[in-house]
Amino acid sequence: MSAQPTADRKKTTTHTFRQRKERGEPITMLTAYDYATALAADRAGIDSLLVGDSLGMVVLGYENTLSVTMEDMLHHCKAVARGAKTPLLIGDMPFMSYQVSIEEAKRNAGRFLAEAGMDAVKLEGGREVASITEAIAGVGIPVVGHIGLTPQSIHKLGGYKVQGRTARAARRLVEDALILEDAGCFAIVLEAVPDRVAELISQKLAVPAIGIGAGPGCDGQVLVTHDLLGLFDRFTPKFVKKYADVHADMMRAFEEYKKDVTTHHFPGEEHTYSIPDDEWRALLTELEAEPLVDHA
Repeated sequence: MSAQPTADRKKTTTHTFRQRKERGEPITMLTAYDYATALAADRAGIDSLLVGDSLGMVVLGYENTLSVTMEDMLHHCKAVARGAKTPLLIGDMPFMSYQVSIEEAKRNAGRFLAEAGMDAVKLEGGREVASITEAIAGVGIPVVGHIGLTPQSIHKLGGYKVQGRTARAARRLVEDALILEDAGCFAIVLEAVPDRVAELISQKLAVPAIGIGAGPGCDGQVLVTHDLLGLFDRFTPKFVKKYADVHADMMRAFEEYKKDVTTHHFPGEEHTYSIPDDEWRALLTELEAEPLVDHA
């Protein structure tokens, strides 16, 4: 493995993010929803892990992210925090956890840090969430912004569509990014944004822009791990590069397991525990002398 051992690496922080941008060093981010994935990503040297509300679709089987609750998020955040020690950990604030009131938004954001071991939170939206972002950041909770395609707003957006394809829409995205930076975001996710628009936003921001379907001109990249691994079978977005086909491997393994069980090839002797011969003979002698009582 090329990554440094976890014990030899320093914890990634919001300051690390700023340093990476200043030095032109790309930031790596992946989603994680469980201990095992978090541990593997940590050992691979991934800079940051996002416990995304995408877990609603890829883990819980919902049609979209709107049904994900705070309790869902906190449960999975805790698992990720147990597995990853060096990446910067970001918890996704679910739908309606920050839109009702600023006080509720601050309270829910605080739970991600106090209860679930996260280092920061992410919330979707541009200028419309600037005051909420400022309030959360103002109480010492690091915030990641998220503009472009915002899955919690799919009904408003009319589906999963690329955003910023007209000059007017692109200008609004640039403005939203700068507004969020002023509100206190230490990084901003750009999702499904044309490459030149995303690069322009990255150039204008002092904080890192993390792209997902936003081209190579961003300061870092994030992917949904289940997409990267080929583990989510419903669809694969155009912007995803699949590095494995785990779903197919799982199907093949499950089919082989079923075949081995039904044909009595599993378990074999190598998978079986034994009892010493003398203890087995003693058991049979006991049963012969004192048969078991039938409790039927």
